[in-house]
Amino acid sequence: MQSRQTTQNFSLYTRQNSWSKVLLLSTLSVSIALTACGKKEDAAAGPAGAGGMPPPEVVVTVAQPQSVSQYVELAGRTSAYQVSPVIPQVGGIILKRMFQEGSTVKAGQALYQIDPATGHTDVDAAQAAVQRNKANLAALKVTASRYKGLIASNAVSQLDYDSALQQVALSEADLAASQATLRNSQIKLDYATVRSPITGQSGVSSVTAGALVVANQTTPLVTIQQMDPMYVDISQSSADMLKLRQQISAGTLGKPQSTQINLTLEDGSSYPIQGRLEFSNASVDPTSGSVILRAVVPNPSGLLLPGMYVKAKINQGVVHNGILLPQQAVTHNPKGEAVVLVVAADGTVSQRTIQTSSTQGDQWVVTGGLENGERVILEGSQKAKPGSKVNATVAPAANSKSVTPIANAPTNAPVASSKSVQTTTTKTASVQS
Repeated sequence: MQSRQTTQNFSLYTRQNSWSKVLLLSTLSVSIALTACGKKEDAAAGPAGAGGMPPPEVVVTVAQPQSVSQYVELAGRTSAYQVSPVIPQVGGIILKRMFQEGSTVKAGQALYQIDPATGHTDVDAAQAAVQRNKANLAALKVTASRYKGLIASNAVSQLDYDSALQQVALSEADLAASQATLRNSQIKLDYATVRSPITGQSGVSSVTAGALVVANQTTPLVTIQQMDPMYVDISQSSADMLKLRQQISAGTLGKPQSTQINLTLEDGSSYPIQGRLEFSNASVDPTSGSVILRAVVPNPSGLLLPGMYVKAKINQGVVHNGILLPQQAVTHNPKGEAVVLVVAADGTVSQRTIQTSSTQGDQWVVTGGLENGERVILEGSQKAKPGSKVNATVAPAANSKSVTPIANAPTNAPVASSKSVQTTTTKTASVQS
């Protein structure tokens, strides 16, 4: 009986062990099949992104070397082309003002009338002195002429004759002096009518009729300003000017092709007429560390007024073979170097260090590190890493509404012909009022 029980237990153990082996073999078979399927799917997917996803989409811009006119925008102040404080040259009572305050006056136009009474008196006295000296000279000449006829007969001595000639010479000098006094009196009489020395706009009169003025007083009666054209005094830091001259000397920057300037007014509007640079100051202001550039701007409509704050756009030079890149395409590494992401012909991304000369509006002027036709990532850089692959499309042109795929285009593909591009750098500079 015990032997039969033992036999049954052994048989049960054997059947359980067999079922375990069958289950184990089934599990291994399923695992092997799944692994094989995964390998086939990976092989079919090809060189895709992580998890079998396609390469990320990015937008690129194509590097195009061109001649870039480098402009700088500097702060400035307008000032009148000519300023003439009107100072009386004779004293007296103001009888009347002969112009409208704030009006435009012409050169030589009468502005004030000073009481001319004393002037007329001085002229009359000077005229009388001239007449007296003329009569005296005539009498002395007659005496000298008589002495000349009598000296041959020894009726008068040689000494008397020489004395008569001397008296004639002295009288001639007195006549000349009195004539000069007469002219001076007439000039002073003319000064009683105060005239504008220049053509320009009058300011506020400091005197009214009945006021007493003195010759050469310190307070002007009125100030006349010529405001067409106008001066614009522009401030540029000496460091920027030194850098600019060094670039021109080294040949990295061509000399400016024009001395024309464009103005932006205080309200942000553009002044419609161009001006021109006249000169730059030969010395640096030690208090501000800046150099003053002076420009002349036509002002026929009188829109510009003295003391206005403006921004002047000045051509500093030409960058030959410069490349314009939008600022969003350029980042900086921990060393402070400008870097971009470049897409190769096969879609591989690489990081490139570039050299820039300045910020031009919303673009960088690249002077080194990029070649003609290379593609720089403009949008989607957060999805692209150096060494990874991307699918690139070129950014549309300003007048285009579509994006052209160039994923397989060669990096040395022909690009548009070089053009001259004008760009602007904004500088903040102190301005002396």
